[in-house]
Amino acid sequence: MGYFSIQAAVRVDVINQSSPEQNRKRSKATRAWRDRVFVVGFVAAIVIGIAGLAALLIDVLVDGLPFLNYDFLSSYASRKPLESGILAPLVGTVWIVGMTAVFTIPIGVGMAIYLEEFASKNRLSRLIDLNIANLAGVPSVIYGLLGLAVFVQFLFNGSRNVTAGALTMTLLVLPIVVIASQEAIKAVPSSYRDAAYAMGANRWQVVKTVVLPQALPGMMSGIILALSRAIGESAPILIISSLVWVTFVPASPDSKFTVLPLQIFTWISQPQHEFRGIAAAAIIVLLAVLLSMNGIAIWIRSKYQVRSDQ
Repeated sequence: MGYFSIQAAVRVDVINQSSPEQNRKRSKATRAWRDRVFVVGFVAAIVIGIAGLAALLIDVLVDGLPFLNYDFLSSYASRKPLESGILAPLVGTVWIVGMTAVFTIPIGVGMAIYLEEFASKNRLSRLIDLNIANLAGVPSVIYGLLGLAVFVQFLFNGSRNVTAGALTMTLLVLPIVVIASQEAIKAVPSSYRDAAYAMGANRWQVVKTVVLPQALPGMMSGIILALSRAIGESAPILIISSLVWVTFVPASPDSKFTVLPLQIFTWISQPQHEFRGIAAAAIIVLLAVLLSMNGIAIWIRSKYQVRSDQ
C-alpha cells in the first residue's frame, strides 16, 4: 500500500507541475489565434475601404473625363448640358476659401496661442476648451442657419454675398483650426521653452521665436485640412447662397456667388443623363483642388519639420 500511495502522489505532483505549462501554452495559442483574427479583420476593412473608393473614383473618371475640357472650365452654367461649365462656381469656391482663410487663420491661431501659452489653467479655460471641442462636432447645416440669421439677415440686411458665406464657413472650420493649433503647440517640448526662459526671453519672445516655428507644420496641416472641408461643404452654402444657375463671376466680397458642391448637387438632380456626366467632371475638378491642398499641407509639414529637426 505504501508503494502505491507513493506512486499516486508522484503522479499528482507531475500533473500539478505540467498543468501550469499546459495552461500557458493554451493561453499563448489563444492569443495568437485572436491576434490573427484581428489582423485579418483590419486588413479586410482596409481592402474594402480602398476597393470602394477605387470603384467610385473609376466610375467618376469614366463618366466625367469625356466632358472635361477647356470649354467646360471657362463656360457658365446652362440649361443645356453640353454647353454648361463651372467657371462661376469654381471662382466662387476660390473666393469663399480665400476669404475663409483670411478670417480663420488669425483668429484660430490667436485663440490657440492664448489658450495654451497665456491663459490660466482654471475652470474658465477648461470650459472654453470643452465648448470648442463640442462646436467641432456640430452639424454643418446648423452653422448655415446661424449664418443666415446673423450674417445675411442682421449684418448684411438680406444680402447673400461672398462675405456672408465666408463668415459662415469660418464658424464651421474655426473649432478645427483651434484644436489643431492647440495640439501642435502642445507637441512642442517644454525643454525648448525652459531653455529660452533661461536665456532671458520673456513669454512673447518664447512664443514668437521658439513655439510658433516648431508648431508651424502641425498648424498649417490643420488649417489646410480645415479649408479642404470648407470646400466640400454644401449645406451651409445652400442656405446662404441658394443660387444654382449663376452666369457671372463674383467681382467683390459683396457679390452673389455659388460653389462647386452646390453646382454638382444641382446637376445630379436634373433628369437629363448628360448632366450626370458634367457633374462627374465637376467632381474631378473638385477632387483635384482638394488633393492639391492636401499635397500642399504635406509639403509644408515635411519642409518645416526637416528644418526644425536640423
